[in-house]
Amino acid sequence: MNKQKYLYLASGVVLFCAVFFFGRTNPPKKKMPAVAMQQGMQPPKLTTQDVLTTAKKNLTADEIQQITQLENSVVRGDVQNQQRKVYAQLATFWNDKKNRPDISAYYTGQEGLLDNSEKELTFAAQMLLTGVLVSDSDPAMQTWLATNAKTFFDKAIELNPDNDSSKIGLGACYMFGNIAENPMQGILPVREIAEKHPENVFAQKILGLGGIKSGQYENAVKRFQAVLKINPNDMEALLNLAETYDRMGEKAEAIKWYKTILPKINIPEAKKEIQDRIQILQQ
Repeated sequence: MNKQKYLYLASGVVLFCAVFFFGRTNPPKKKMPAVAMQQGMQPPKLTTQDVLTTAKKNLTADEIQQITQLENSVVRGDVQNQQRKVYAQLATFWNDKKNRPDISAYYTGQEGLLDNSEKELTFAAQMLLTGVLVSDSDPAMQTWLATNAKTFFDKAIELNPDNDSSKIGLGACYMFGNIAENPMQGILPVREIAEKHPENVFAQKILGLGGIKSGQYENAVKRFQAVLKINPNDMEALLNLAETYDRMGEKAEAIKWYKTILPKINIPEAKKEIQDRIQILQQ
């Protein structure tokens, strides 16, 4: 299953089940490398042209012609307005026809830069950040996504300095996108928001995911439990809490939370996978 596809397309319970279950091919690791250990390990550089060139290999001859005409259509006159329309058309093409929401988000963000539109910029940035969080098997792609998301978050914050969600998203880019030598550059502002507004679910979740990434599982548990105090049915927090206990080797707690999740799942494949995981833990 394509985790990135499910994450972008699904919603509600379906979204979080898809992220958690279809993204797995192996049981949770008992220990993950600390963030500090990953410093200095830079993935290969991936440019936007690289991403587009690879994506275009899956296009038909007619589609290549259509895209080429769009890309070369801005030549004179009201260039900015023409470019804005082209970006919108390219975003629609890649999202609707080719199921590439990451490329679509890139073009939406470019349109947002031209429009100075906080709405377009934050939408594009959040979509790209979603890709960052599920692209850990492809560090180069993860960095490309995070780099562009950062550009859009930066501009959105410039337009609206009081938007905590954009600040958290920017911090997450630093934490998970391989774009900072020191991931604390991203953690500190997110932690500051969480301390000032403990009810901010987005901040708590990002810090929880950061705890998993760095192997600080006790901290991750605290963050996901904080979310569940606010919303006991938050599926993402439930799934991440269960997995965190699983990674810690706390079988009883992992089973408890997996069983809590089971009746909330309507996806047969996801339900079966979690049942299988419970059976393994019970052995």
